Amino acid sequence: MLLFMCRHAITVSRTLEKELALIINVPNRRFPRPSLKQIVFGGLSGGIGVLGIIFAVALFIVETLIRPKRLTNFIEQYTFSPFELDLPAEEVAFAPLYGEHLVSGWYMSYPQATTTIIVCPGYRGRRSDVLGTCAQLWRAGHNVLGFEYYGHGSVVGKPITLGYREINDFMGAIEYAKKRAPQARLGVVGYSMGAAVAIMAVARSKEVEAIVADSAFATHKSAVAYAVRRTLHVPFIIFDWTTDFLLWLRAGYRFHQVEPLRDIGRIAPRPILIIHGLKDTVVDPKDASLLYEAAGDPKELWLLPNAEHCGAYFEDRAAYVNKMIEFFDLYLKKSRPPIDLQPRKAEDPAIGAEKESGSSFSEAS
Repeated sequence: MLLFMCRHAITVSRTLEKELALIINVPNRRFPRPSLKQIVFGGLSGGIGVLGIIFAVALFIVETLIRPKRLTNFIEQYTFSPFELDLPAEEVAFAPLYGEHLVSGWYMSYPQATTTIIVCPGYRGRRSDVLGTCAQLWRAGHNVLGFEYYGHGSVVGKPITLGYREINDFMGAIEYAKKRAPQARLGVVGYSMGAAVAIMAVARSKEVEAIVADSAFATHKSAVAYAVRRTLHVPFIIFDWTTDFLLWLRAGYRFHQVEPLRDIGRIAPRPILIIHGLKDTVVDPKDASLLYEAAGDPKELWLLPNAEHCGAYFEDRAAYVNKMIEFFDLYLKKSRPPIDLQPRKAEDPAIGAEKESGSSFSEAS
């Protein structure tokens, strides 16, 4: 009996070894060879699938970028106003450089002021977001015009862009500020997209003499690419061409038409202060260095190691306010204009042609 059991165990063991050898030794197993037709159609199906994914992601990027603003909850309807800060603000609305809409803002006049500072928020930002900055500048003796880009603050149900159409609002703000105080010297404080737009607009306008750019992106493409890398963890080059094409198809412009990096060199000899947080998760902190290197003198770069996007103020409120006020005191109140200020003329062919044709004023001339 014992001998029989031993022989049975040996037989089972050998059978298991053969089965395991068949499983492990895969190369010895025979599989049916696919035909050329199967290979071709399989490759085409895979390629179409990959292209479909690229197209879908690119379309999602563009639609997310330009979709009209919506209220996500009722709390967004209730924000701070100049009343809470005891500011003598006037509700104003002015026309953009071109377009039929009106831009909303607050104008704060300071008695005997010799300067006016234009303050603007960023992408989908409201004018109430910059009310603290407006208050500090007004108390420092400046007239202040704080405004929000059309469609970014109040809900209007219209598509928006990332600086392409918004530059028209900023150019309208410059004209409005000069009408309210013709002899006042102009300065600008911009945040995020507002800072990028301010750079492009100031490069085209001789009226503005000093600019503070907080958390500006270097190019439209760099801003989108940084968001894609942080969100999807893949290189943006995969979606670059498709996104650019769909942006033109859906919004009427290309990446290269919004490039503060190309325009910033035209601001000199007017001064610029570039501020950026090194922990920015919205705009690549490297963009600040690129803008600084491309800018002409006088220029200053202030990097804060622990600040998030537009978070420099919250890192050190007193230092931020003092730096901003001292900057405008030095270049607007205590010094003579670095250039001869003249009304914006039609000698710039780009301005006259774009205004008459009704096209956007966003591409560098």
